[in-house]
Amino acid sequence: MTAYILIPGAGGMASYWSRVAPLLEQAGHEVIAVDLPGPDPEAGLPEYADIVVQAARDYDDVVIVAQSLGGFTAPMAAERLPVKVKELILVNAMIPVPGETPGEWSDATDAAKAREEAADRGGYGEFDLETYFLHDVDTTGLDEDQRPESDAVFASPCTFTDWPKARVRVLVGADDRLFPAEFQQLVAKDRLGIDADVLPGGHLIALAHPAAVAEYLLDGPSASP
Repeated sequence: MTAYILIPGAGGMASYWSRVAPLLEQAGHEVIAVDLPGPDPEAGLPEYADIVVQAARDYDDVVIVAQSLGGFTAPMAAERLPVKVKELILVNAMIPVPGETPGEWSDATDAAKAREEAADRGGYGEFDLETYFLHDVDTTGLDEDQRPESDAVFASPCTFTDWPKARVRVLVGADDRLFPAEFQQLVAKDRLGIDADVLPGGHLIALAHPAAVAEYLLDGPSASP
């Protein structure tokens, strides 16, 4: 039996995975959506990685899935679980290099420029929650009390030596307005040497298209928009 360890993005709310987790469980797998202390000014990437490692401790067959900022926690945790982790899947994720902080990532990858250029082309203008995150999400039943992310993680180096020998996949939302799809594909190719898979959906793709994301996590066919 595979255990899926699901890492959320900024704010650290496990509820981000609330629409995907039941589908993985229905397929016969264990699912642990970790809750991270995003607002805690004393918690950085090492503390986040500790939580993920602890969640995986009782399983021998582990898939780590990381959303957005969770891409910085995933390789640190995977490096500490070399025998257990059979796959690492990054979903609209920030892909770090060893020693990089999340705060350095945007400048290093030109993420802000890519976002602004895509906004100009798409004509969707000013940065706000509705426009960049919820534009394709049915918010019925969602927890509206989103947590902030403290500065601690953004100043915390991603202390891993290399990506795991396990299979690594990258899932990109074709309609992501925070990290445009073309930008994510370039980063995945540059930093991991792999071609990202693209499915319909924005930055919160697991909330907007949970069935498609679950199928992908279960190793279903990749698709292009």
